[in-house]
Amino acid sequence: MADKITLSAQTRTIFGKKVKKLRKEKIIPSNVFGSHIKSVALAIKIDDFRKAFEEAGESTIVYLNIDGETKQRPVLIRPPQVHPTSREILHVDLRQVNLKEKIKTMIDIVLVGEAPAQAQGALIIKLKDQIEVEALPTDLPEQIEVNIESLANIEDVILAKDLKIDKTKIEIQLDDEEIVVKAEAPKEEEVEKAPVEEVAEEEGVEGGSEEEKQKTEESKKEEQNKE
Repeated sequence: MADKITLSAQTRTIFGKKVKKLRKEKIIPSNVFGSHIKSVALAIKIDDFRKAFEEAGESTIVYLNIDGETKQRPVLIRPPQVHPTSREILHVDLRQVNLKEKIKTMIDIVLVGEAPAQAQGALIIKLKDQIEVEALPTDLPEQIEVNIESLANIEDVILAKDLKIDKTKIEIQLDDEEIVVKAEAPKEEEVEKAPVEEVAEEEGVEGGSEEEKQKTEESKKEEQNKE
């Protein structure tokens, strides 16, 4: 069994705009919440958080040590809130779970292998970046790998029911026939064609209509007779 991933935190008494002071001190404002528990405001050292998040991601249990509490809390890290330009971590929520109760959460889909259909010019399209699963917290996979070597031809697909997981422990929250990955034909570039009416008008300008040509010929004959 892998070593437990732990994270230390302190209860937080600073709120609102004053949390900017915490961020300057390299501390992230946080909250721990869950079913049947009271939400607690926390302060976490950014280096401690990054280390735990790199190891656990969003689907591995982290054991939270809150200053002043004697019992660890099993939590899942929610996607951190980050600044859109500086990418600074602004806030993070921690979801406390009961290890004996199944939960629903999102798991990343990762493609592995090479699809033979790519030799035909196929584009491999991943229709789901994440899928929702239900399982005990300790049975949650870090990610779900999808081997695309089964995509032999254009229009081949991989369905939800084809995913390789332990279905005795993990239940995917998708219909069995829902497409997760497909091999799609490349889109051809459309060449713009001039409308038929425009072409006809251009020909009319250059050569003139048959009626106009006939009138021109008759005018020439009349001029010759006058002479």
